[in-house]
Amino acid sequence: MTVSGATAEFVVVANRLPVDQVVADDGSTGWTRSPGGLVTALEPLLRKRSGAWIGWPGVAATDTAKIDESVNLDGIEMVPVRLDDGDVADYYEGFSNATLWPLYHDVVVKPEYHRHWWDRYVRVNHRFAEAAARIAGYGATVWVQDYQLQLVPRLLRELRPDLRIGFFMHIPFPPVELFMQLPWRTEIIEGLLGADLVGFHLPGGAQNFMQLARRLLGVPTSRGAVGVRGRYGEIDYWTRTVRVGAFPISIDAAELDAAARRRDIRTRARALRAELGNPSKILLGVDRLDYTKGIDVRLQAFTELLADHRVDPDDTVLIQLATPSRERVDSYRLLREEIERQVGATNGEFGRVAHPVISYLHRPVPRDELITFFVAADVMLVTALRDGMNLVAKEYVACRSDLGGALVLSEFTGAAAELHQAYLVNPHDLVGVKDAICAALNQSPAEGRLRMRALRRQVLTHDVDLWARSFLDCLASTRTGTPDQTGTM
Repeated sequence: MTVSGATAEFVVVANRLPVDQVVADDGSTGWTRSPGGLVTALEPLLRKRSGAWIGWPGVAATDTAKIDESVNLDGIEMVPVRLDDGDVADYYEGFSNATLWPLYHDVVVKPEYHRHWWDRYVRVNHRFAEAAARIAGYGATVWVQDYQLQLVPRLLRELRPDLRIGFFMHIPFPPVELFMQLPWRTEIIEGLLGADLVGFHLPGGAQNFMQLARRLLGVPTSRGAVGVRGRYGEIDYWTRTVRVGAFPISIDAAELDAAARRRDIRTRARALRAELGNPSKILLGVDRLDYTKGIDVRLQAFTELLADHRVDPDDTVLIQLATPSRERVDSYRLLREEIERQVGATNGEFGRVAHPVISYLHRPVPRDELITFFVAADVMLVTALRDGMNLVAKEYVACRSDLGGALVLSEFTGAAAELHQAYLVNPHDLVGVKDAICAALNQSPAEGRLRMRALRRQVLTHDVDLWARSFLDCLASTRTGTPDQTGTM
């Protein structure tokens, strides 16, 4: 399937577009940008190489047939894939976030397995693959993103064997004994093996994937490569090599560093401390409201430190920012209720009128306001039970050009493999979490500067641009899935 007139040389396929479609009161539609680290890194490449971004525009639509109505924004073609209410319920909230998400995060919550969810996941992945096949020029590079689209590489290769296809997993990839629970385990592995390069945050994820490929498909693996049979037309006669590797994602560290140095941000950070009663220490948590983030762990640890008199409620406060997430999913509604119960109980016992010991916000936080919180906070708490990377930890470090602050970081985040000078903790060990918080609160200025300088060196030199370039350079060095005239690769 090669489409006449398709000219995009570089195509990103993701569940979401980096813009949101908005509907005005009069029924007209428009677009608002929602930039993140990924689009920041890829924008120059997309503009330079006649690029296109394929994804869902963020609103449910009843007409899913109109998926090739694109719009050009700042030199990048945005190609919306329409999802109706059933798609959102079954493909996104169902299979992606109630089956795959908990399974890939160590079964912190029990995954649900429903055939109709899987069937919808397959149909939507077909839709994304078909959109990519239509827009990509001959021999183009297509980069597929994340767990919602694991079938796209194989589907796209069947449609367009001329393409060079990469896939990156932004969340953890589970060990064999967990992944084997999935009724459609073989189909997922086969889907990923449609790519020329499959990337993960950590070597462990890559190793898990290769073990599953050997076990489920009987294919040979060695030194970061998987050998698979490929197809050309109706003939199955050549061996294709899929590269597998670790590419730890990062952030636009220089942009955050510059923003955090601005006078208005610094002034607002001082005002924030004053609004909180000028406490000696501010602890900060910034998360999506998700059961993998360990928000309850840090709240419990902080409450016990107050009860043990190891932390003084008169001069130490905790700010918890919890961005709303997947609120129609039952486990997330229950989590919110429990978190808010914990906050209320702790404030009721240790707070004072107009001076709670925990300030809790359940809403999106604008970028500049978030940077203000990073600059103001003395201790950043990242206590995730499982996380592919956790970019908040890196964002905090990038904002601390003053070499102040301290980072308490879960061992079960991808960031822990890079940020060795953080106070690393096992979030399942509450005593250890409490001890680490106390160590961070009481570190000497000299030790704090030493730790933060080392953390910043890592974050500022290994940014999101380096991540994207390293992946795409590796992908460019692979051989595509089209055989030569003799049927060999």
